[in-house]
Amino acid sequence: MPANTANTANTAKPAWRHWRDRWKAAFFGLAAVALVAGVAWALLGSSFFVVRSVQTIGGGDIPRSQVLAAAGIVLGTPLIRVDTGAVARRVERITEVQVARVSRSWPDAVVIWTKRRTAVFAVPDGSGFDLMDPFGVVLGSAVRPPAGLVVLRSPDGPPGDLRGNPAVRAAGTVVQGLPAWLRHRVTAVRASGTAGVTLFLRGGVTVVWGGTGRAADKAHEMAILLRSGASYYDVSDPATAVTGTAGNASELRHRW
Repeated sequence: MPANTANTANTAKPAWRHWRDRWKAAFFGLAAVALVAGVAWALLGSSFFVVRSVQTIGGGDIPRSQVLAAAGIVLGTPLIRVDTGAVARRVERITEVQVARVSRSWPDAVVIWTKRRTAVFAVPDGSGFDLMDPFGVVLGSAVRPPAGLVVLRSPDGPPGDLRGNPAVRAAGTVVQGLPAWLRHRVTAVRASGTAGVTLFLRGGVTVVWGGTGRAADKAHEMAILLRSGASYYDVSDPATAVTGTAGNASELRHRW
């Protein structure tokens, strides 16, 4: 027998081996399909992975019943079918909720975390004050400004129209970012725009703060300038601070 014919005969697979390989491939293919089907059934059609409890965390004193009602999660729903994003958006419709996060906790629970809004401003409304968070959301009312809140003098307009107002957000960012020693001196704030925040301190002191940037530099500058006893400060550009009175200011230059 020629050599090439012998080699071909030696390397050719017997027919039974071809059938065995085909059956092996078919077996593993069917096993994979069965596995996928089993997982799908367990997640979607069985009672193994369904919602049996809803946990609520954070949120301060927001009633649990209010969060659950807004979430609208039905016990017994397959856990995989819970739209966590939609649930979070529904919970965030609660006025007191600033942000909500929803997650699945396998095998049978949903966890809802909420952050409560905190009032920062007291906004005059004619008969008293509306208590407002930094995002312009009204959380309550009071006859006079509660201790720890800053009176918001502007922007103009009813408090109910200030939700999402950029100037209010800028004022809130500035006030919340102040160091404690300066924050305790602030009694009121005015915001004519995102770069037009002005602070009013005890003793009739006015501080033109400007925008929200370089807050640490501005606070450092104020710690130095307040020793002068002036009634007017402009630290909107902390490298070129202005001090004196509103009508008679002197310029102090500092290099960082």
